[in-house]
Amino acid sequence: MKVAGSIVLPAAAVLAANPIFPRQNNATSPDYNSAPPNLTTLANASLLETWRPRAHVLPAYGQIGDPCMHYTDPSTGLFHVGYLHLGASGATTSDLVTYTDLNANSEPFIRAGGINDQVAVFDGSVIEKGINGTPTLLYTSVNYLPIQWTIQYTKGSETQSLAVATDGGRNFTKLEHGPVIPSPPFAYNVTGFRDPFVFQNPSFDRLLESSNGTWYTIISGGIHGEGPSLFLYRQYEQDPQFETWEFLGQWWSEDANSTWTEAGWAGRWGFNFEVGNLFALDSDGYNAEGEIFVTLGAEWSYTPIVPQVSDNREMLWASGTHKFVDGKLQFVPSMAGRLDAGRSAYAAAGKHLPASSQASQNSGASDRFISYLWLTGDFYGTLDFPTPQQNWTGSLLLPRELSVGSINVADNALAWEKGSWRVASQHDNGTLTLATLRQQIAREPLAAFQQNATNTTTQSGGIISSSQSFDQSPKSKHYLLTASISFSSRTNENLKAGFSILSGPNEHTNIYYQFSNESLVIDRSNSSAAASTTPGINTDNESGKLRLFDVPSANGTSIETLNLTIVVDGGVVEVHANDRFAASTWVWSWFEDSRDVGFFVEGGEAEFGEVKIWEGLVDAWPGRNGTS
Repeated sequence: MKVAGSIVLPAAAVLAANPIFPRQNNATSPDYNSAPPNLTTLANASLLETWRPRAHVLPAYGQIGDPCMHYTDPSTGLFHVGYLHLGASGATTSDLVTYTDLNANSEPFIRAGGINDQVAVFDGSVIEKGINGTPTLLYTSVNYLPIQWTIQYTKGSETQSLAVATDGGRNFTKLEHGPVIPSPPFAYNVTGFRDPFVFQNPSFDRLLESSNGTWYTIISGGIHGEGPSLFLYRQYEQDPQFETWEFLGQWWSEDANSTWTEAGWAGRWGFNFEVGNLFALDSDGYNAEGEIFVTLGAEWSYTPIVPQVSDNREMLWASGTHKFVDGKLQFVPSMAGRLDAGRSAYAAAGKHLPASSQASQNSGASDRFISYLWLTGDFYGTLDFPTPQQNWTGSLLLPRELSVGSINVADNALAWEKGSWRVASQHDNGTLTLATLRQQIAREPLAAFQQNATNTTTQSGGIISSSQSFDQSPKSKHYLLTASISFSSRTNENLKAGFSILSGPNEHTNIYYQFSNESLVIDRSNSSAAASTTPGINTDNESGKLRLFDVPSANGTSIETLNLTIVVDGGVVEVHANDRFAASTWVWSWFEDSRDVGFFVEGGEAEFGEVKIWEGLVDAWPGRNGTS
């Protein structure tokens, strides 16, 4: 979103308001061994490489927005990763590790400016074999701004239109007719109506008595005075031109600014949904007959009664079942959680990646659902970050594989609480099997980071009661770290145990778990010397709820081990835990010597397993001639 006076625009609108600054490759490099100046006084592009990730998806220059419009090209098997950039741009990948820009200099494959989208192109999704068997994009075409859930909706501002791929996806040609969904449902006073996500699902076909293979789309938004919603549409009588879509009702709606649970496991549903994705999973990955899941962005406010503009957004997931209400199919959640606890991590977009794709054939993977998230670099445009000096803003996070996860735990009150899990089965031996959303960094980049490491170090662990540096720290700010921490008791609420990263005499960032509120915290309060000299560099702490359950062990029960995977890639830090938790953020460390890694322990002791660090990661853009 972008602040415009007192109005905050949708996430997808940021690109329309933020300029791109010409590159100045001759800019003098700053001195990273001295205290930083006010970075806004530096030349354009002088900070181009300072925090730029090398293993993540982002344009050659300028701002990235929502990930969207992904698909596997049926003619090549290449996976197309899309994102908002001067319209929508993207790249292809055969391995989810390295990427090739569709167009030189990350130029877009679709731009605003047609009869249906005079102002902007917002998110959309692709029917792989659409019109005449060609990838066909259903996207939100925008004719009026501002759009925001706190103001009255302008009729005609958001419509849904079609475009067809040409030149292998290098361009999407808009169809020469009006929008195929020309307005929100009649008589609905909507807060938003955007981000169509197309899908096929046999259980929808059966429940709705549709023909096998019918296409559906959900469109994200909400109703003023009621709450957020996902609106469901169906391809009418399998129209091969996809020009007619039938409204089937509000597939999912929640009360305004309500929550799955006040305990904080899943944030708030807010006042307006954005970027909804709908798909089915089993324990192996994507399965059209599997359990229904949704990922969605929620816009919310601290004020529960009278909504006010705020920069509060949640990237959530939910799973559940169906019921009919007054003849309309409706979704009923059975568990929900955060897809990422980072407050700048948002707008997740995924797609079914079939086993026949090049990436899956190369790695031997079965059908998967792969999701990318946007990590906004200026907190949705609300921070006056030194953008001209950096000449790029934001990144996508590493792709994630989503599936149904299971945890075998002790049958006690911790497991029965309403949270980001549900009880799947109860056993006679005093244990339960819990189900949740499993999310893991995609196997290909994770393997590539290890196989292509420029240096690998191993740090022994043990019982540790005070913070201490590793015997050897990374030589760069690009690495993968894996570790485990075991706790003997959950009663010590003063205990904080984890790791320090990007640390040195002048800066440090601590990542730790604490039982006091069952949270994993990224403490950025001393992470950036530049934050003290330059406005727009946010160093607020990040945190998210993660329960470590009581699990069966040889001596009865023990506390579940905390297994961490941490990726540091320039300024991007991703923290993944126990295959069901993620928190991603920016760490703007300045000094050259802020590279140390160490154990961080306060208020007690914990047992650390062996820590491994793989340095270097992989250059995701080998064909960009030094722009990444």
